[in-house]
Parts: sequence; structure tokens; C-alpha cells
Amino acid sequence: MNVALQSIIIAAFLAFCRVGGCFMLMPGLSSARVPLQVRLFVALSASGALLIHLWDRIAPFATREPTVLLVLIASESLIGALIGLMARLYVLALQFIASSIATLIGFGAAGGAGIEEVEPQSALGSIISFSALMLLFVFDFHHEIIKALVMSYDVAPISAMFNPQSALVDMTDTVSESFMVMIRLGSPFIAYAILVNLGIGFINKLVPQIPVYFISLPFVIAGGLILLYFAVPTLLSLFADGFVDVTIGR
Repeated sequence: MNVALQSIIIAAFLAFCRVGGCFMLMPGLSSARVPLQVRLFVALSASGALLIHLWDRIAPFATREPTVLLVLIASESLIGALIGLMARLYVLALQFIASSIATLIGFGAAGGAGIEEVEPQSALGSIISFSALMLLFVFDFHHEIIKALVMSYDVAPISAMFNPQSALVDMTDTVSESFMVMIRLGSPFIAYAILVNLGIGFINKLVPQIPVYFISLPFVIAGGLILLYFAVPTLLSLFADGFVDVTIGR
């Protein structure tokens, strides 16, 4: 194997480390429902496509020295994983508020199999989470993640190495902004739960002989589903609007 071919293989592997690290954690593609072979082939295809455009930035670092190469592999994998993790945290925040909404309207008692994850999740939470994830792919937000991978070579070139302090700051800001967005999206349901449960508590105090919980639960669920019917289009729209600003915009 000549030197030129070795350099091409090493450069391709360095590109695969950053792309594969991102795809390993990005929402949707990293789901347990997606076969491992599919994820691997998608990462290989994206790495080959990006390598053509980023050859001048990757090829000079295609060294054959084992110690330096191992450090570069670890750094590139961590940088790619950070990009995918920031998008993942935003979707995890939505899953949290979706499960909270199901609990607030009394519809989260029975947990079922999750659509994207293997952990049990309420039916309403699964519907909201899957709808939001599908919306991201319909609006081509996965292209924004690939665009962020290309731009990451300007912000974090291979020579700069992985910066744990900067990564921790980015993750903290992403978690903070993600949950602030989700709290705003779930605020109507929080207000609904507070008012309904306060009213039920007053009724229970006035008429303690009546099993208020069993009588009121169907009405609480019905009111929550009606509120969800009118709120879910705006909820999903605001979720999609904040995706790029919270995850990719930094």
C-alpha cells in the first residue's frame, strides 16, 4: 500500500470519526429502532461525501504516527458526539415535557412501549415525541446538523483538539435553553392542571362523601385532550422554530 492511499484512508477515517460520533447521538438516527447496519452505512456515506469538500482541512492531518493519530481520533469523535448530543438534548427536553403533559392531564398512568426509545413511555408522550421528530425530518433539519458538521471545521478545526471546558459550557447552555423553551410550551397544561386540581380539591372539601377523584378523572382527561387538540399545532411549530437557535445556532 503506497503512501498516498494510506493518507486517503486515514483522512477518510478522521472524517468518519466526527460524522459517526454525531450520527451516534443525533435524534432519530441514533434510535434503537434503526438497525446498526443502517446507521453505519449512512455515516460512511456522509463521511465520503463530506470528505470531498473538506479534503484541504482534513488531509494535512492524516499522519501515520500512532500516538498522534489516536489523539486525533479521540478528539474528532468527541467533537462529533458533542454536535449530536446538543440536538439530542433538545429532543430529550421535549420528551420530558410530553410525559409531563400526559401526567398533568391525567393521561399518563398507563405506560407503553416507546416509539423511538426502548424505555416505557405514555401513549400521549410517544405521540408528541414522534410527531416532533417526524417534523424535524420533514423540514430537513437533519440537513442543518450536517451543515453544522461542515461549519465545525471552522469553529473547531482538527488542530484545535477537543476542548472539554467549551463543550461543558455548550451543553449547559443547551440544556438551560431547551428546558426554558419546553416550559413555555407546556405552560398551558401546567396552568390547566393547577386550576383543575385546585377546583377538585375545593369540591372534595365541600362534599367529602363523594369520591371526587374517580368522578372527576374522565372530565379532567377530556378537558386536557381538548386543550391538546388546539395547542399541539402551535406546540410543534414553536418546537421546530427553536431547534436551530438552541442546538445549531451556537
